Amino acid sequence: MTDRPTDQPATNRPAGVAPPAAVNYTFSASEIEQLRQFGEAHDHSEGAVLFSEGDKAVDCLIVLSGQLDVLVTDAGATRRIGWMTPGQFSGDLAVLTGQTTLATGKMAEAGTLLHISQENFQRLLVENSALSDVFIRAFVARRAWARTSGLATTVVVGSRADRTVFAIRDLLTKHEVNHAWINSDDDPVAEKILTTKGFTRDDLPVVLRGSSLALRRPDLRDVSEAYGLDLLPDGACADVLIVGAGPAGLAASVYAASEGLSVLTIDTDGPGGQAGTSSKIENYLGFPTGISGRELANNAAVQAQKFGVRIASPARAEKLEPLADGTAYCLTLVDGRAFKAKAVVIATGAQYRKLPIDHLESFEGRGIYYGATPMEAQLCMEQDVAVVGAGNSAGQGAVFLSQSARRVHVLYRRPDIRETMSEYLVRRLEETPNIHLHPETEIDAFQGDGHLSRIDLRVGGKTGDCLATPYVFLFIGAAPFTNWLPETLATGPRGFIKTGSDLGNLDLVKAQWRLDRMPSRYETSLPRVYAVGDVRIGSVKRVANAVGEGSVVVSDIHAALAEIAEVAAQG
Repeated sequence: MTDRPTDQPATNRPAGVAPPAAVNYTFSASEIEQLRQFGEAHDHSEGAVLFSEGDKAVDCLIVLSGQLDVLVTDAGATRRIGWMTPGQFSGDLAVLTGQTTLATGKMAEAGTLLHISQENFQRLLVENSALSDVFIRAFVARRAWARTSGLATTVVVGSRADRTVFAIRDLLTKHEVNHAWINSDDDPVAEKILTTKGFTRDDLPVVLRGSSLALRRPDLRDVSEAYGLDLLPDGACADVLIVGAGPAGLAASVYAASEGLSVLTIDTDGPGGQAGTSSKIENYLGFPTGISGRELANNAAVQAQKFGVRIASPARAEKLEPLADGTAYCLTLVDGRAFKAKAVVIATGAQYRKLPIDHLESFEGRGIYYGATPMEAQLCMEQDVAVVGAGNSAGQGAVFLSQSARRVHVLYRRPDIRETMSEYLVRRLEETPNIHLHPETEIDAFQGDGHLSRIDLRVGGKTGDCLATPYVFLFIGAAPFTNWLPETLATGPRGFIKTGSDLGNLDLVKAQWRLDRMPSRYETSLPRVYAVGDVRIGSVKRVANAVGEGSVVVSDIHAALAEIAEVAAQG
């Protein structure tokens, strides 16, 4: 996507919104020859449309001659965001993932293009490291440019107080779908959009995808389907099925796929898990200036998909059971689909616990949140907010929110926050003028009409205090996602999964363990079912630990798969 030379004559094509040169690369003649091994060359006439907004699994296109324009619909107008000349290629991460493309590719000048199908493109990324690096760098740069360009190919219209609006925006953000939000409470543009599309306020929320699709009152499944976020068909099979796409699950995905295993990874929300809600992780090795949990998760997801991992979300597990012959497991989803795999890795992590207070659920997404990301920061601009918790996640969230909120009140039960929070974060809290620490303070009640407006407090065991705030962020310990697992899979008193040496004889007897060996390090009481990361009993609640467990478990999986292959050969 290069800037057009200034001496080139003007055309009647749509106005350009050219991205920077960093998003582009021109292949040399020798590189083109290497690329030809993976694709087929086709001639196209001027005006031919190669792909359209809404298409899935589009080819990677390399221009051999002629020119390809890339167009998007932004705020109702068609804009050109790039043009490819000989040696250059189209596409972004949707080419890698097979997700819905939000652009249209049209031949501005007749020519020849090299078409590389998604299947062959995946093979190219694995077999040719140098070319793989070129594509991945460009795709990531293009997606990053889309986030900062101001283009709005997707528009979400809805109320600030509508929890569905928040859930849709959260899903799009986790999958790096750039979008604009128009608050229907006070933005006059919302009314104009509804009128233009023939909708009324009863149709809110509305999601517009360019010019090709308008969704009225969609649920998350509708949005996922519209953007191709979950392309796994019923009956899909793999060597390894990974449940959970947080740091542990993504690490297991990357290492398993890079070592030749076929991998399916599912998640209830999107890549990142609990770590994805961290605004800035400053003590993760190799990132001296820190990295946001969202950026870390997005990079890991791209890395996994580069090696052929198929990631699907939102996809919620409902039941896990072994096949009759004992060689594989079947995972059934809430939506009825079933997947099969020889090994299963449970990396469902943990969610922040909910306060046992009346009416909490009615304020979730309407003033109560469980993560502090740019999306939440946008909501509480110049407002007073409360952060509940004394761990590192609470500290990171408070520091981040202090950049946009008027005041941030950190509430925690302990007398000294240093008992549970890293020193560097405590000092950051103490040195930030608009952050106020409230030790020995708990929430007694939530108050509000439709949206949170006030919290009643208990300070030092005494009631009577209150805090006027429309936003509360809860970071108060974790509960594991394990209620969907079979009863024979051993867990501890709090629901965290037992693995390896934590398993007792009674656990194995209950699960009818029949192998001659004992469970390996991260293996559960069910053979070839593993647990890694925060969901595992005794795990250290750190991103680095989760990544380590997710990578190490792959060697155990290889050994177990070799074991069943040997049994099959003998029998």
